[in-house]
Order: sequence, then C-alpha cells, then structure tokens
Amino acid sequence: MYRYLFFALFAGILLLVSYTCMKKVKTLNDYFLGDRSVGPWVSAFTYGTTYFSAVVFIGYAGQIGWNFGLSSLWIAVGNSLVGSLLAWKVLAKRTRRITDRLDSMTMPEFLESRYQSPGLKILSSLVIFIFLVPYSASVYMGLSYFFEQIFNIPYFWALGIMVVLTALFLILGGYLAVAITDFIQGVVMVFGVSIMLYFLLTNPQAGGVTGVIAGLRDINPDLGGMVGPPGAIPLLSLVILTSLGSWGLPQMVQRFYTIKDEKSIKPAMIVATAFAVLVTGAAYFLGSTTQLFFEAVPTMGGVANTDLLIPQLLNNIMPEAVLFLLLLLVVSASMSTLSSLVLVSSSTLAIDLFKGFIKPDMSDKASMLLMRGLCLVFVLLSFFIAIARPTIILTLMAISWGTIAGAFLAPYLYGLYWSGMTKAGAWSGLIGGLVISVVLSLYFGMDSQHIPLIGSLAILLPLVITPIVSLFTANYSEEHLKEVYGELYDEGGYKFDVKELIFNFLD
Repeated sequence: MYRYLFFALFAGILLLVSYTCMKKVKTLNDYFLGDRSVGPWVSAFTYGTTYFSAVVFIGYAGQIGWNFGLSSLWIAVGNSLVGSLLAWKVLAKRTRRITDRLDSMTMPEFLESRYQSPGLKILSSLVIFIFLVPYSASVYMGLSYFFEQIFNIPYFWALGIMVVLTALFLILGGYLAVAITDFIQGVVMVFGVSIMLYFLLTNPQAGGVTGVIAGLRDINPDLGGMVGPPGAIPLLSLVILTSLGSWGLPQMVQRFYTIKDEKSIKPAMIVATAFAVLVTGAAYFLGSTTQLFFEAVPTMGGVANTDLLIPQLLNNIMPEAVLFLLLLLVVSASMSTLSSLVLVSSSTLAIDLFKGFIKPDMSDKASMLLMRGLCLVFVLLSFFIAIARPTIILTLMAISWGTIAGAFLAPYLYGLYWSGMTKAGAWSGLIGGLVISVVLSLYFGMDSQHIPLIGSLAILLPLVITPIVSLFTANYSEEHLKEVYGELYDEGGYKFDVKELIFNFLD
C-alpha cells in the first residue's frame, strides 16, 4: 500500500509545480518557451530527461541488449558524445542566437523565417504532429508494461493513469512546469540508475563486471565482444539513429531555444553529457545482461516480447522496497519525454498552423487555450494507439524518430551554419528524409531489423542531397541573409566552415 501512497505523493508534487507555474504563465512565450529564461542546470536535466524515456529502459535496452550484448554500450557512447556533448557544442549557441533574432518559437517557424517559405512551415508542422503521435504512444506502452509487470496494475489502468497525469500536468503549467519538474525527475533518475547498477552488479547471477563479461562470452563470444552477433552495420545504424538523429528532433532543439543566455550553454553541456553517460550506460549495461538471467525471451499471449525483459529482470533482482524507486525512475523518464512530445506537437498546430495562417491576429490568451486543448487531443490519440498494444514498441519509436530527424536535420543544421543553403535545398532535405523513411519502412514491411538502417539513411542522405541541390538553385538576397545571421554575416556571405566547427568544439 505504501508504494501507491508514495507514487500519489510524487504525482501530487508534479501537479503542484504545474499549478504554481500556471500562475506565472501570462503569454504564449511564457507557456511554450518559459520566456527563454531557463538556467543551465535545469536546461541540462530537461534535455536529458526528454532524450531518455521509458522506451530506452524498456524497449531499447531490453531488445538491443539481448541481441547485441555488451556492444550495445556503443549506443551509450554515441548518445553521450554525439547526442549530448556535440549537440550542445554545435547547435546550442547558434540556435539560441538565430531563433531569438528571427523571433521563432518552433522548428516550423524557424524554417519558414530562414527559407522564406510558408509551405515549408505547413509541411513540417504536419510531419511533427503525425509522427510524434506513435512516438508518444510507444512511451505510454513502455511505461504501462512496467506498471503491469512490477506492480500488477492492469495495462489499461496503468495507461489511463499516465494519460490523465500527463494531460493535467501540461494543461496547467506549460514549458516552465516541464522544465522545473524535469530537474526533479532528473535527480530521481540519477539516484535510480545508481541503485539499479548496485543491485545488478552485486547479484550472484551477474557476478560483477568481470562476471557479466565472462558469462556472456560463455553463452556466445560475440555477446561479450566489441560487436554483437547482428554485426557492425546494424550496430552503427542504431548509434547514428539514436545519437545524430536527436539533432533533428524538435522536442530536443526546443531546449536550445529556451536557455537563459549563451554563458549558460557550457555548464549545461557538461551536466547534460554526464547525465547521458550515467543513464544510457546503466540502461544498456542492464539490457546486455538479460541473457544471463533468461534462457528465452518472455512471452505475452504466446508471442515473444522483448519489452518484458527489463521489467521481469528488475522484478527478479531488486528488493521490493527498491522497486518503487525504479518505478519513479521510469515514470520520471517517461513523463519528461511525454510532456515535451505533447507540448511540441500541440504547438505545431496552434502556433504554426492556426495562429500562423488561419487566424494570425489570435490573442495570446486564445492561443494558450487552443494549445491546452490540443495537448488533450494529442494525449488521447496516443492513448488509443497504445490501447491496441502493438508488439512493435521499438519499431514505432524508431520509425517516428528516423522520419522526423531525417526530415529536419539537414534544413535545420545547414540553415544555422551556411548562407548558401537555398529554399530548394531545404525542401529537398525535408521531403528526401520523409520519403526515404516512410517508403523504405513500408517496402520492408516495417521489419524491426531494417528500421534502424532505414532511419540512419533518412538522416544521412539529406545531408548530402541538400547542399548539392543548393549549389544549383537560386540563393537569397544579402539583405535576408544579414537578417538571419546578423553579426555572423559579412559581405562575402557566411560560408560553412568545418574549421570553425572544430574551433567551436575546442573552445
């Protein structure tokens, strides 16, 4: 009984923070961006907790760890160095500066202003809304599996609890509430994964780090090696998809919009990277040990389901009292990601489509009311998908992640750094990433074995296509480029310089 009381207390704290923040939200900028005044520690934690959700702990860690063994830790390395450290180094300062100059609150608004293309704004808004719904559903599913396995709460009721909590949380407080509670939830995740690692490594069946390595090599030498049984290409595809792919996700990029000032970027980068090392390292290490504890993948309804590996493993190795902390860990990871997904998705309809085209003179009060209503709509759509309980939680997230990242990364990255990027180049990048991901996913029957490679191709190929198209199409006026880049622009045009990126990284 005490577990439910503590969970109710935890949920109550989140809702209290949201209610308190609601009193401070006066404008649309307050509701969606926290008035661009979020400090470095909070920015770092909200970045990390948005990045890593229940799908990482339940879906990715279980399935990938089972298949790849210890080599799945390369994904943790990529998430930490590329998805966190390099992302902050390369993207944060430019994003904060240029979006502030252009008065852009969303990815579609940035693309419209940078490329003077209302059509680009409309298409990008639709892509975000359509593909973030299954992403959100996959997070709900992962969390509900955990509730069901650990606390014997029926899946439907667990799902319903999280849907109601997410809806209330967002409708009340907006981004400021998300940021503050992300910090609280990030602290919970740090303590949770640390305790999880302790009980895992001290479990006799694991036998510490050396015992894990030796045990996996006894099962299959490749499970304890540098590259797991599926091979190097599938592993590299997962690293690219989950690491470089995060650069193009609107819910991640939003964290750079909201940070207080450029001085806050470096400490935020350090904290976010350390957070990623601990959380992803723990999750994938845990997943890599699953074959030490199970002879076969657990089944649900007679069908093998890797989403059950981590919940059942934790249920086996953790004391009952500690399981509650693990529940809070997974809830924290999920709530942070869900709130960001819902907020970004609702904003793309309220700000980019409705306020941007249908009723440009809409007041901030009406816009916030519309966003709150759309938050509820988005949550309900995700709920209905999750009710169906498709056995492709990892595939759902991978397709959504790869499609969105593939569509946005090239137009966004080149738009920040290269004045030679044209409207045609941006369109080719967005459509190219979208078509590659969707068409190839359908062609291969949404086979989970092919999805990471497809997502990686959708991310990488537009990075090659867009500059080629831009070199052969009309560029923008010097006046527009000066408006975009400000002091970064000179008479010769602002050139994309690899050396600048290197010096920026070493700074």
